Amino acid sequence: QVQLVESGGGLVQPGGSLRLSCAASGSIFSINTMAWSRQAPGKQRELVAAITSAGSTNYADSVKGRFTISRDNAKETVYLQMNSLKSEDTAVYYCNAAISRTSREAARALTFAFWGQGTQVTVSS
Repeated sequence: QVQLVESGGGLVQPGGSLRLSCAASGSIFSINTMAWSRQAPGKQRELVAAITSAGSTNYADSVKGRFTISRDNAKETVYLQMNSLKSEDTAVYYCNAAISRTSREAARALTFAFWGQGTQVTVSS
């Protein structure tokens, strides 16, 4: 079993900051790309930021310069530092990771996508 558990969401005023964390646990051999997505009410889920195991990152245009994704491979954890938050950042934020559960899967470059349960971020005065 593999679990991803997010934390760090909450209510923040416009212009404020929050740091989300997502820890992976369970039967994990290696983790490839880790990412954060979000889904606002009535909208489709969208990719916010992603980071490879080597540390390469990419961001949605809407968050570039405000959000920073990082990871601690030893802790199997991905972070999302969110600064200069806007009301339009309000959403449920989900982390996901591409995981090889065994050495055999890794040798075949076989990964499976696992998702966390989501954490609510509300930006409001």
